[in-house]
Amino acid sequence: MSRDEEKTVEQLNDEADIAADYLEGLLDIADYEGDIEMGVRNGRPTVQIVADDDEDIRNLIGHKGEVVDALQLLTRLAVQQKTGDRSRLILDVDGYLKKRRQHLRDLALDVIDEVRETGDPANLDPMNSFERKVVHDLVREEGLKSRSHGEEPHRYVTIYVKPRPAEDELDDDDDLEDDERTNVSRETIDDDERLDEEISESEDDREDSAYDDEVDDDER
Repeated sequence: MSRDEEKTVEQLNDEADIAADYLEGLLDIADYEGDIEMGVRNGRPTVQIVADDDEDIRNLIGHKGEVVDALQLLTRLAVQQKTGDRSRLILDVDGYLKKRRQHLRDLALDVIDEVRETGDPANLDPMNSFERKVVHDLVREEGLKSRSHGEEPHRYVTIYVKPRPAEDELDDDDDLEDDERTNVSRETIDDDERLDEEISESEDDREDSAYDDEVDDDER
């Protein structure tokens, strides 16, 4: 199935069911107690783990969401093994992504104000693709520009007022995760949307030999 071909609600629900079964198995292995909530939102299957114990929740989230990111990647691969199609499933733990998004928006707004005042570009700390997507969307809403640079896990966002020289833009890879597509000027977020899929493809290659959209603001 091509990345632009939309899946049916039934297919998305099937992906959520497969993901829930996979995650239940992982929770049993880890001896964690919790509930798994499933659904479909904005054309993507969603699964949320609601753990009963605060320590379990912290362990499932990890430092800056590293465990959530890893679990999402593993779960997407598990779904792909069953269906044969790449999954755009979103995994959350106890509402972490919503809280993280709000924190990122507050941080980005402070930097946007600084860039407006000084006119100078400002670099943010390295972020994962979900975090960069949140920043890119907000920057676009505020009428400024942004661009991603570097390689994972050190890829970061620059916020600026004036468009950068064309030759600089040509140097940037056009790698975007498979999130929502619009005809709006997308140079600021396209890098990160394909990058997540490229990371997943890299993991799939390792899986074949032996063994990560954004997302818009409402998807998580």
